[in-house]
Amino acid sequence: MSIKPLLLAIVVACLNATTAHADDFYKGKTIRVIVGGSAGGGFDIYTRAMARHMGKHIPGNPAMIVENMTGAGTLIAAKYLHSNAKPDGLSFGLFNGALILGALGNKSIDFDMRELEFLGVPVQDSTVCALRKESGVTNMDQWFAAKTPIKLGGLSPGNSTSDVARIIMAALNLPVQLVEGYKGTNEIRLAADAGELHGACWAWETLRTAWSKAIPAGEVNVVLQVTAKKILELPNVPMSLDLAKTDEARQILRAGAIDPAAIVRVYVTSPRTPKDRLQTLRSAFAKTLTDAEFIAEAKKATLDINPLTGEEVKKIVDELFKLTPSMRTKLAGILAPK
Repeated sequence: MSIKPLLLAIVVACLNATTAHADDFYKGKTIRVIVGGSAGGGFDIYTRAMARHMGKHIPGNPAMIVENMTGAGTLIAAKYLHSNAKPDGLSFGLFNGALILGALGNKSIDFDMRELEFLGVPVQDSTVCALRKESGVTNMDQWFAAKTPIKLGGLSPGNSTSDVARIIMAALNLPVQLVEGYKGTNEIRLAADAGELHGACWAWETLRTAWSKAIPAGEVNVVLQVTAKKILELPNVPMSLDLAKTDEARQILRAGAIDPAAIVRVYVTSPRTPKDRLQTLRSAFAKTLTDAEFIAEAKKATLDINPLTGEEVKKIVDELFKLTPSMRTKLAGILAPK
């Protein structure tokens, strides 16, 4: 036998052995999928859709059960996955990736986010701010001129719903009153519909579903895009970068809101998970997002798919921790609860 066929045979044998090992481990097991958000919210909807299809892409076809773990703007879920879940490949989950940026100045985050093992992101968020018509604000000119602050809902410091509100308030000098403590975006929507809030800022990918009837009816208006590129469906809605008056304001918008939006829906598993099981989960995660049945379900539910791999997420996280000291200090001051 020549060297090349021999090497190929060895590689195939190793792959078969890895698959067989994974099959032996996962067969008959149940994987817990932790959602750092409430039932019915955007994080929950994506996760339950994925969980219905992901098991078949894991050797041994384990069962998957989704559990909601709310609180502290998804920080409770993040800390559980980092510090409490067994590193055995039988649990993974989702928290708001804006917490990773929040770790730069949030003293309540007492663990290193970079130690988590990243599985990937199903969709990169395109953040928008939407207000109910009762707010009296249907465009940015009216918001800038508002005599009283616009009430925006948020979960807590470190969560993108709260952080984006703080960032646009600082960078654009907008009148904003941030009301925090909600368990998820579904609760924020309900509070706005009940008149407790004027609106909120979160991902267009799920906001348009949450207010699928209210937006076309003119009951809710999308007034601002906090994005690097204009959303095609919102050609007449201004971008925050275009409204910023200084280079520093644009830097704050990018570093504090726009760049972290790519990893808001970040799925992770625990540090020290065995490498073979980590690769099994990463592979299954990626395959699920190209699974024909999942894509059909996502299309029916108007769930966008614009993924990042676990390796790509890690690169973004590493870059966030390379911000200049002056920008880190500036962001920490803006994002800190007042």
